[in-house]
Amino acid sequence: MLTAAGVRATLPHRYPMLLVDRVLDTGDDRIRALKAVTLNEPWYARLGPSPAEDDLAYPDFLLIESWTQTAGILATRLAGDAAEGQVMLFGSMSGIEFHRRVFPGDTVEHHARLERAVNDTMIFAGESTVGGEPLLTVGQITMAFRPGGTLAPPAS
Repeated sequence: MLTAAGVRATLPHRYPMLLVDRVLDTGDDRIRALKAVTLNEPWYARLGPSPAEDDLAYPDFLLIESWTQTAGILATRLAGDAAEGQVMLFGSMSGIEFHRRVFPGDTVEHHARLERAVNDTMIFAGESTVGGEPLLTVGQITMAFRPGGTLAPPAS
């Protein structure tokens, strides 16, 4: 298990874009993590005092980001020391299916597994559930590590 402090130490993301709360378990090529959706998140700040139920649906792109951060934790663990000084980049995604909406009070459980690794590029697949019900299917997401120094803007 990885606590919130461990998640924060692993990922470079910070509020409001750190979207993994805790890692429940990891295996040789898989990970299971949680994201609790709360009404206190910044994307709900624009809503008035009586929002419609549909207005409270968690944004789909944030679900994908949360799932991808989960896979990123696994990628960092699998890369080990080779990830030091590297920047993790999102490359592509395919086979994304949403099965239901997520609302404040829901706890999303992300499942990601490594499908294939070639050098510093990894392909992940998996799914997310809420209360055991299907929420999101991820056919494939590609991530790659690149040297941080080569991505920095040139000095002026």
